[in-house]
Amino acid sequence: MASIALETMRAERIKLTSVQSPWWCFAVIVALGLGFAAMIGAVARSSMSIDDPAGRFHPTIDAAVGGVTGFGVLVLMILAALSVTSEYRFGVIRTTFIAMPNRPLVLTVKSVFIGVLGAILTGVVGLIAVYITKAVAGEEAGAQLVFDGDAGWRPVYGIPLFAFFAVVLAVGVGTLLRQSAGTIALLLLWPLLIESLFNLFGSFGREVMPFLPFANANHFLGIEQSVDFHWGPWGSLVYFAVFTLVVFGISLLVVDRRDA
Repeated sequence: MASIALETMRAERIKLTSVQSPWWCFAVIVALGLGFAAMIGAVARSSMSIDDPAGRFHPTIDAAVGGVTGFGVLVLMILAALSVTSEYRFGVIRTTFIAMPNRPLVLTVKSVFIGVLGAILTGVVGLIAVYITKAVAGEEAGAQLVFDGDAGWRPVYGIPLFAFFAVVLAVGVGTLLRQSAGTIALLLLWPLLIESLFNLFGSFGREVMPFLPFANANHFLGIEQSVDFHWGPWGSLVYFAVFTLVVFGISLLVVDRRDA
């Protein structure tokens, strides 16, 4: 089984690195993460000239890495989803399943391979983003950009965890929908729009918000939200991970039972 998994991972590596789109996605993640960090630092530095202290902007670490957590991970999810839906679109998935009849293993290896790559990339970019923001902002504006305790470090070391599970979720959704446009639309609208719409439903929305997956992921990353969660940051990570694994598990069951 180990040798089969290694051969499957080798095949996934070849498929991923033999086309240009993944490299462009990685470049976009780096550009978004570091560019957003530099912009946040510049805004913070310029705000120091405001006479009213209340109008000055002192970015925190979760704001400095916002380009990675808010946009970079979305690009990574699109890449992960396309790694599945593109194979369905061009019929490559049939060849893949003929060469490797164990379909759940194929999807698992694909998720782990892209997830680990994405986790490493986003983690490194997130750490660099903090130092870029601090350097651009200057000593006064960047006073809150310090790694102090778990709350200070979690927005950084939480990025790889969030990125990994986001990739697994994207592969699962892509496998269930098997259609690129629909999958990308859902993955983009889900965290950016759909979850925020629950704020419009009054008390019902407030009751539902603590159970939304990306709201829990943001809670773990230390992003401020007007949500009364029933657990702490690590409980939110567990919730997001369980939700992701449930969706992925359903996709494994479905792909093993329907035609490619």
